[in-house]
Amino acid sequence: MTTRNAQLVTEMRELRDRVVGVTDVVVASADGLLITAETDDVADPECLAALTAATLSIARRAGAMTSKGLLHHTVSRYTDGYLVAQAVGDMALIGVLGDAGLDIARLHAETQASLQRLTALLTSADTQAEDR
Repeated sequence: MTTRNAQLVTEMRELRDRVVGVTDVVVASADGLLITAETDDVADPECLAALTAATLSIARRAGAMTSKGLLHHTVSRYTDGYLVAQAVGDMALIGVLGDAGLDIARLHAETQASLQRLTALLTSADTQAEDR
């Protein structure tokens, strides 16, 4: 595992530990290609990454069509849990699955700091790749 990937997984694992009810976290490119995941065996990480990208795309389009402004995040609530999708800058996204007890307010608060760290990790990885 690369240093960048290990740091991404650590960040996702810490988010799971800090927020009650988080079961799975994926980081993907804006088009839904999996970068890395911290998941239980229930969800397919590649599928979750693609679905999160599609969810964000539809929510962005809805915001544009209704003149509601830029999308911050989207929350889908189901009988047995949640899917939360949020952009990480312009090039990536984070998808969070949670059980029915997910603390959405805590997730929102904790995600803000995580997004900054994820953006820094992803940006530094892009910069390192360009330097080679």
